[in-house]
Amino acid sequence: MAVRLYLTFVIALLCLPSHANLRQAPEPELRDLLQRTVAEADSFQDRFDAQVWLLDMSTRMTRYIPAAKERLTLLRLVHREASKAGLRPDLVLALIHTESHFDRFAISSAGAQGMMQVMPFWKAELGRPQDNLTDNATNLRYGCTILSFYLRKENGNLSRALARYNGSLGKQTYPAKVIGFWHDFWYVKP
Repeated sequence: MAVRLYLTFVIALLCLPSHANLRQAPEPELRDLLQRTVAEADSFQDRFDAQVWLLDMSTRMTRYIPAAKERLTLLRLVHREASKAGLRPDLVLALIHTESHFDRFAISSAGAQGMMQVMPFWKAELGRPQDNLTDNATNLRYGCTILSFYLRKENGNLSRALARYNGSLGKQTYPAKVIGFWHDFWYVKP
């Protein structure tokens, strides 16, 4: 209840006029877009939670994806795929931040593709050579499923699961980077 009251207070502050020396209310176009996105966000159990999360994450993501519509579409996909895989959406955002800085066309030196840097051999393993790993929905489905599997395999040990995801099991550099971005930039208290 305290979290909900706090979030209501934060949203109220965001909507105050600019002369109140606080953040300016979102433009009507952004507000309309956010309302449509919330209506389409089927992975949220509560519309209020959807509004708060989408607005919060969209604001944090502005420096990486300037277009509001693109941000909200991506956030809805991240939330849906993370939720399906039993992952925290803010953790998935931290992993994407680490892997690709939200560049859907990113390709690593090892050949991993898309925002979550999924290795193309997975397409052959699944008998789906037609899948496009630079398509955000496809990339998120693969990436979230893989990370969720590694979390189960490592009995919930996030550092080991992240190292497996990155192919660096036994090293702490990659897990520390993801967890650092998660705690310092994307983390949302449950």
